[in-house]
Amino acid sequence: MKSKASQENRRVIIARIIFAVVFVLLWEAAARWFMDPFWIGQPSKVAQRLWGLIVSNDLLWHMTPTVTQAAAGLVLSLVVGVPVGLLFAYSKFVERVLEPFFLGLYSIPRIALAPLFILWFGIGPMSKIVMAFSLVVFVVILNTYEGMRGVDKDLVDMLKAMRASRAYIFRKVTLPSIVPWIFASIRVGVGLALIGSVVGELLGSNRGLGWYVEHAAGRIDVIGVFTGLVILMVVGIVLNELVKLAEVRLIRNRY
Repeated sequence: MKSKASQENRRVIIARIIFAVVFVLLWEAAARWFMDPFWIGQPSKVAQRLWGLIVSNDLLWHMTPTVTQAAAGLVLSLVVGVPVGLLFAYSKFVERVLEPFFLGLYSIPRIALAPLFILWFGIGPMSKIVMAFSLVVFVVILNTYEGMRGVDKDLVDMLKAMRASRAYIFRKVTLPSIVPWIFASIRVGVGLALIGSVVGELLGSNRGLGWYVEHAAGRIDVIGVFTGLVILMVVGIVLNELVKLAEVRLIRNRY
């Protein structure tokens, strides 16, 4: 079984590499022979710009705040969102009281709040962290709540009849049920947290990938814009793969 799974994983990796290479080649061909690279960029020039950022250490300089702010916002969303989701699931009264306010806040476009966050928290990292938090926390709350709704109530009743403690039921039944939902919210939240961090940098910052994209766009530097977008895409892919790996190992080792 392991050898079959490893073979399948190798096939997936090879297919991903082929897809990426074909996409880049088509992009390069389109930029060279079919369209003006001013409008769509050019992979070879993006690679040159990326190498220049690596050599000059500017890549690390701009990537570090964006990733750390997004990570901080994501962690804060888990710290706040998971308990709130559990509270909604455990107390129907609290859910019914707070549901309209929760849905009202959820319907507000958080991107529109970015200027307020900068006004309240300044142009430093905190405004970007709060922006990332505001985008992710509702996803965490909803996923945690849905995970709790999927808990096997018959199994819980049986354990209660056997005088199992609440802590034991939570550890053995509830937690395994909500862990996949929490990881699903993390995987969605990675992209949302990066968006929040970048939006904050677009509106007020002096470094970061969002600032780099905005600075390049202000100079009509299309290659710079695409370079920043490619870096953000790669960062998102890497972070999602790390989350998937952590999920697989946690579920395999504990559940």
